[in-house]
Amino acid sequence: MSPRGPRIVAELGRPETPQETAERKALSSYTYRSSQTFRHLIAALLVTVAVVVVVVLGVPRGTITPADDIDVVAEAQKMSEAYDRTVLAPGVPADWGVNSAQIEGDDVSAWTIVYVPDDTSYLRVAQAFDPDASWVSRTLSGATPEGTVTVAGITWDEYEITDPADAGNVSYALATGAGADQILLYGTADAATTAVAAEAVADQIRELQKETR
Repeated sequence: MSPRGPRIVAELGRPETPQETAERKALSSYTYRSSQTFRHLIAALLVTVAVVVVVVLGVPRGTITPADDIDVVAEAQKMSEAYDRTVLAPGVPADWGVNSAQIEGDDVSAWTIVYVPDDTSYLRVAQAFDPDASWVSRTLSGATPEGTVTVAGITWDEYEITDPADAGNVSYALATGAGADQILLYGTADAATTAVAAEAVADQIRELQKETR
């Protein structure tokens, strides 16, 4: 049998030259390596996704327990017993949220309730126990009253603060005495909303005033 001659390449119509053979083999090798790299990348991505799925499914699920509603009346009763004195429990509208109800302050103890009348404002109702004469001014960062306003028979000093940033983000406040205590309503709530709180504590302020007579 006679030896075969060089293989004729159909696309060329003639045998490959050694250079063309080398180039063809190099291209084939490159194509193979590229396909293997792509397969490895896909495999790595699939493994990563599988790990993420396992981790997500393996994390214990549960419903987030919402914060308990603050019962201002109950908390006020506790503070009244602890401090042996009457503390405010305002009867504000039921749709007002309550962020906190606790004793605040270092030099002066103040029973403070933080209300959220709406999504854009807050209002603190504070009862300072036996404060010094400058407690209101210090709490309002040195603000001075613009005048007075009477709500439900109680006369309040009125503070309209033009630069809330200098007063701890307080834009409006009302302050009045209640026997040995000071009552301060302050925050970002407007005058009408603050007046609602002032009316809600009017009867309790009168009771406090009677206790010191």
